[in-house]
Amino acid sequence: MPTLPVLGDSTGPGEQGLAGLEHNFATGRLEDLVKWSRRMSMWPATFGLACCALEMMATGAAHYDLSRWGMEVFRASPRQADLMIVAGRVSQKMAPVLRQIYDQMMEPKWVISMGVCASSGGMFNNYALVQGVDQIVPVDIYAPGCPPGPETLMHAISTLHDKVRDGELTQRRQQTGGGAGIIVEQRDGQTATEIVIAR
Repeated sequence: MPTLPVLGDSTGPGEQGLAGLEHNFATGRLEDLVKWSRRMSMWPATFGLACCALEMMATGAAHYDLSRWGMEVFRASPRQADLMIVAGRVSQKMAPVLRQIYDQMMEPKWVISMGVCASSGGMFNNYALVQGVDQIVPVDIYAPGCPPGPETLMHAISTLHDKVRDGELTQRRQQTGGGAGIIVEQRDGQTATEIVIAR
């Protein structure tokens, strides 16, 4: 008679979560349910630093209505959030604070880099600003623009939801050891801006 793995056993669900279980009808559906609930209940931790933050606030307002995705509550406490939207340029003084907030967020956690300043430093190529937030936290989705409009941010969020639902983000994170690094296209009618990510 086969024995069930004990919680905390390196071969069982204690160490590997749902990946430690053999998939059958019940656990396969359970995994789909967990992915669906992660996708439909993301609570963003706001990290608005510059003009991109105004576009992020507009996205949460009534005209664009993030509440249809269950994201109407921007959390002030990182312990209640699982999505960080870095909106704007990150200074060297702000970088440790950003990392501390990221470390306090609950797992699994995701990061959207909003705008060229957060993604690559933008036009501010100097010693005072971080030349890409991916040097501080692993970025999953890059939203281009200066600043990207609400349509582009919503496109980045829907792309993140799709990747969380099919499990691609967790696979990419395991392969790279960092963020997924997906760049979405602009959807707000602005002139296309290119994000150059130094590797």
